[in-house]
Amino acid sequence: MRFLLDAEQRAFADSLHAMLTAANTPAVVRDWSRGDHASGRALWRRVAAAGVFALAVPEEYEGLGRRPVELAVAFVELGRHAVPGPLVETVAAAVLLGEDRPAKRFLPPLAAGETVATVAAPTGYALDGDAATLHLAPTGAGLYLSPGPGPVRPGLDPARRLTPLAPGGELLTPGPPNGHALVWARLATAAQALGVGLALLDRTVAYVGRRTQFRVPIGSFQAVKHRLADAKIALEFARPLLFGAALSLRPADVAAAKLKACEAAYTTARTALQLHGAIGYTAEYDLSLWLTKARALRTAWGTPEECTDAVLEDAGRAVGA
Repeated sequence: MRFLLDAEQRAFADSLHAMLTAANTPAVVRDWSRGDHASGRALWRRVAAAGVFALAVPEEYEGLGRRPVELAVAFVELGRHAVPGPLVETVAAAVLLGEDRPAKRFLPPLAAGETVATVAAPTGYALDGDAATLHLAPTGAGLYLSPGPGPVRPGLDPARRLTPLAPGGELLTPGPPNGHALVWARLATAAQALGVGLALLDRTVAYVGRRTQFRVPIGSFQAVKHRLADAKIALEFARPLLFGAALSLRPADVAAAKLKACEAAYTTARTALQLHGAIGYTAEYDLSLWLTKARALRTAWGTPEECTDAVLEDAGRAVGA
């Protein structure tokens, strides 16, 4: 089955691509990595104005209705341009808060980009807690509004700043939090990873066309072509899995899409690093902004092993039925 975007979805992707290209996101990412959030917040508001966060918010709370396919389209572009911030976490927060009183209180400003939300992961850390204005801590007892973040812990990706959340706070909803939030978070992560992989491939193809050895571009070498072809195939196989999962929203489908997209992005990152050579290792070179993100997204919201287990468990249930 071929999953092709319609004209409206392609126009949405093109408009985001044009906006983010003009925003000079590498500079924004470097500011964000230093803890300077001014340019990142300005870009966040522009992303929200384009309707990205509203795609995870029901219409009765001033959103566009939960539209997972369009959300995946948007997150591919956010990944392609390495947009920083707790993007996936804001989507997860929108699903977690989809209950009466909390929804009325928090979702309208979240959809409008006035709120930057983060959510504590099972590891106990939340992404960009120092930049977020809404800190959610899901526990077995319920969903809590955390009083705030702890100190920043540096991660592999300098633009992904991890913070613990202070315990306690206001209880928003009692009982186990909405498990569907994990499905949406994994879907958004998969789309973001696909965009990161596509950007890495595009940059590497351009680079091997410029760099020469023996007076010819290294892109003309057979071994280089093979590595790039393998990366391209991996990304193209991930694309239909992503949009198929967005249509079904079955947890196993989304886990498979995240596994494939993140592994494809990671494979492409390794290829990009090898073909760029020593310059690819330097933090000053923009390629590093995507290299570190590909590695970080691989384990965000579910490691490869956890996603594989989710797929196998679903297959086991199907066989048992």
